[in-house]
Amino acid sequence: MNTVKISIITIVYNNVRDIAHTISSVLQQSYPNIEYIIVDGASTDGTLEVIRRYEDRIAHIVSEKDKGIYDAMNKGLALATGDYVLFLNSGDELYDKDTIQCIVEKGKGADIIYGETKLVDEQRNIVADRRHKAPEQFTWKSFRYGMNICHQAIYIKRDITSPYDLNYQLSADIDWVIRAAKKAKSTQNVHQYVAKYLVGGMSQKRHRQSLKERYAIFKKHYGTFANWFNHGVIAFRLIKYRIKHGKTRE
Repeated sequence: MNTVKISIITIVYNNVRDIAHTISSVLQQSYPNIEYIIVDGASTDGTLEVIRRYEDRIAHIVSEKDKGIYDAMNKGLALATGDYVLFLNSGDELYDKDTIQCIVEKGKGADIIYGETKLVDEQRNIVADRRHKAPEQFTWKSFRYGMNICHQAIYIKRDITSPYDLNYQLSADIDWVIRAAKKAKSTQNVHQYVAKYLVGGMSQKRHRQSLKERYAIFKKHYGTFANWFNHGVIAFRLIKYRIKHGKTRE
């Protein structure tokens, strides 16, 4: 079982406050066969100095200017040699020390393995579950009503991945997962929490642009008319959720 290698890629830029939380959650894993890659966008706030404290346990550290989030992710993906890849961005964490062990044991060798996510605030307090629950069975069509698996909670076999599309600045991860899912022959829900997602990321700060990109991505993959209907369902579900629970944190 330990022969399965997991490549975990963290991208970061000027996030000295949170980067150690992410690194520690990876280095504390009970599963031994992890390749950890950190891509830093030439931070100037002390982030790189924090990363260097752990460099003897990190497979690759890159620190240089990039063209944005997904350019940095592509750099990490190009370095990865694992059977599976996971993108765990700065501020996010693996759920607990046995998360990767769970992924390998309960993933059953599927092309895509996934689980549930908790939302955490800047004080690292768990504030909620994600509004979208992970589907029992995941296919490339599963995102048509919204991204129901967090990017930090999905493990994809490296040989079915491809570079992120740099035409998207905030939502290329959705397109990336859908393209991989179209190639996947099997998927597996491990029915456990596998990630902690720090709320308030760039896609929330530039929410309108993010929504426009998501719409374009869904239109590309699901078609124009289906996309109109699907967004009607998305809007209805969001309104229903807000009436019952209040404003979502994601």
